Amino acid sequence: MAFAPAFSGDPSRAEEARERLRAARAFASRGNANAETMAWLDAVEAEVETRFGDPRRALALIHHAEKIYNEHDSDSHPSPEWFDWFSPVRLAGFKGNTLILAGRGREAHETLEQVLSVLPDADAKQRSIYLADAAAAAVLEKNPELACRYLEEALDLLAHNWYATALDRIKSVRQTLTQWDSIPPVRELDARLYDWHTTVSSLVG
Repeated sequence: MAFAPAFSGDPSRAEEARERLRAARAFASRGNANAETMAWLDAVEAEVETRFGDPRRALALIHHAEKIYNEHDSDSHPSPEWFDWFSPVRLAGFKGNTLILAGRGREAHETLEQVLSVLPDADAKQRSIYLADAAAAAVLEKNPELACRYLEEALDLLAHNWYATALDRIKSVRQTLTQWDSIPPVRELDARLYDWHTTVSSLVG
């Protein structure tokens, strides 16, 4: 519930988001939540704090999440079955995105490359998101050719595993490439991005 005010982009709603996170932590503690759950709450709060302009606080939360995740004992204190989507890999994905929003392209790129190298093949939709994030990191490093390669790979995945959220992320990264509009990789990306298949898929997806 904290994401709604955080993603609104309205600074006046920062306290609303933080209040919801405090409530979530209180309920989690009351329910004797394990380290994995608390690491996830750290990751959520990190994204919220980044959205409200405090990347230092966000990265501290990510580092804390990594620390307590390493202490997680899944045998003695397992997570609920429905929580199987969160993992150290997903936490690293949160970290990569936080580093991007903090303007730390090189670290974000290294983190996301590690994520992509170990992400299961079955997580095709999530891979398309991480590829778009890796492209955003490449833009921060002033490497438009690499950014385009990541985005092309993400579009390859979308052709078989449609995910509207990923297409939105790809388009957002493309907007950051405007100073390189004239180079061939960006023009080729545009041709791919706006071809009829992608357009139709975006309308029906």
